[in-house]
Amino acid sequence: MSDPRINDRIRVPEVRLVGPSGEQVGIVRVEDALRLARESDLDLVEVAPNARPPVCKLMDFGKYKYEAAVKARESRKNQTNTVLKEVRFRLKIDDHDYETKVGHAKRFLTAGDKVKAMIQFRGREQQRPEMGVRLLERLATDLAEVGSVESNPRQDGRNMVMVIGPLRNKAEARREQQRQAKQQGGSRRQRERVDTRTAQPVSNSVAAAMPEQLRQQAQGGSASQAQEAPAPKPQAESKPASAPKPQAAPKPQAAAKPASAPKPQAAPKPQAAPKPRAPKPGPRP
Repeated sequence: MSDPRINDRIRVPEVRLVGPSGEQVGIVRVEDALRLARESDLDLVEVAPNARPPVCKLMDFGKYKYEAAVKARESRKNQTNTVLKEVRFRLKIDDHDYETKVGHAKRFLTAGDKVKAMIQFRGREQQRPEMGVRLLERLATDLAEVGSVESNPRQDGRNMVMVIGPLRNKAEARREQQRQAKQQGGSRRQRERVDTRTAQPVSNSVAAAMPEQLRQQAQGGSASQAQEAPAPKPQAESKPASAPKPQAAPKPQAAAKPASAPKPQAAPKPQAAPKPRAPKPGPRP
């Protein structure tokens, strides 16, 4: 959406002027309306351009845009979009699986969403559509506390479909969840608050956790044991320490033996003369 025309951008000879507080001034020339806007330190804003003559109002245009943005943001925050959730069944579904599917459908309906229940047929199961109708009617009965049937069971090819809508819209479900969260938070804070004026000191001893009767018995038993305990025996007198024994004189060391003279080396043996070799016989003629 484009911004409205303001001040000098208004190109009409006459306008129906509205004051800052909403009072009707009447039809005036655009020059007079601009003069009044300058004197009041405000803007001349065209609020109804399709009227004859157009309707203009004296206002602070910056403040007007800010308030419009805040309203749009609040409207988007409170806007709720209903989502269509799908839950699929088989014709021969087990009881445990059926209860699980019903739990999912209840959670969706409690949150404000619609539920589309679909039964898928296989093979010869398509010849028994009445069994699918009975299953969907059972589902509608189990969900009657949180939803109502919006679309009766109908055949769609190999599938059978039924739509269940919530009893409360999504905005009401959200407000209910916020209210429950606040109550739980308040009760949790009350449980955590402790009055320190009447609180007893905490002790880590085992005796403090025992019952009073057992504690008295334990104290009586410890007193009787202390009375029956014999007196300690006097310690024997310690013997005087004996005088230290004199150390023996060191033994004299034996005299060192003189080093023996070096042995003479043996003379080298003479080498034998080489033997003469006999001449090899030559080749035969």
